[in-house]
Amino acid sequence: MKALAKTKKEPGIWMIDAPEPEYGHNDLLIKIKITAICGTDVHIYNWDAWSQKTVPVPMITGHEFVGTVIGIGDEVAAIFDPFGNAVHTALSFNTVGEDVLITGAGPIGIMAAAVVKHAGARYVIITDVNDYRLNLARQMGATRAGNIKNDNLEEIMGELHMLEGFDIGMEMSGNPSAQNQLFHCMNNGGRVAMLGIPPGETQVNWNDIIFKGLLLKGIYGREMFETWYKMAAMIRSGLDITRIITHRLPIDEFEKGFEIMASGQSGKVLLYWE
Repeated sequence: MKALAKTKKEPGIWMIDAPEPEYGHNDLLIKIKITAICGTDVHIYNWDAWSQKTVPVPMITGHEFVGTVIGIGDEVAAIFDPFGNAVHTALSFNTVGEDVLITGAGPIGIMAAAVVKHAGARYVIITDVNDYRLNLARQMGATRAGNIKNDNLEEIMGELHMLEGFDIGMEMSGNPSAQNQLFHCMNNGGRVAMLGIPPGETQVNWNDIIFKGLLLKGIYGREMFETWYKMAAMIRSGLDITRIITHRLPIDEFEKGFEIMASGQSGKVLLYWE
């Protein structure tokens, strides 16, 4: 079968022929139909400092996909439909009536803006330097999208008559200056989710974290089942995330897909295997 893999310790990802995987008694075998390029895949493609420390080579990449079950292990009792379940939190935060700051208007940041707005957040501010993605964030319901090259975040807070900082922050960019700006603008006792992967070692302004009493939570991998079930419930209740998908390409054009993602002029890029 075809597979995209990291086969060399250098920039790039390559198409290979791989054996069809075996599956055990508790497993499902899924035939892939569509994959999405994640920000983590871009890190792996670029072979930055984080990837060099984290990613084993060779490795077949990819973790965002849609597919069809074509094999079921002997002891698999059921496959549960997430639309039949509900979980108490999204991204481990109750956002109703709170002010949210999201740094990094990549596809995941835009998704977060849409989710917390749908969950009832009062003001959702998203910052970045990419006007294309900031426009997408506006379309997805962000109260205000600010280009930090031109806009002053504290002035934006003043426009919204915010006398204190943000209750919830989501750092989706991995940019050190964005991280410290987020910490500086948080309210005392605020909660911060850290998802962006820095390209290397970074400096952190610990004074803001310590004296504001901030609660930081890394969400690498997230709380998978809770996230899936809650997202399914929100989509069923009307959350529309289709505009986040901006490009659809056949799998043989995967390099073009990575180029589009690297340009910043995209939301989510999908690759079709069929």
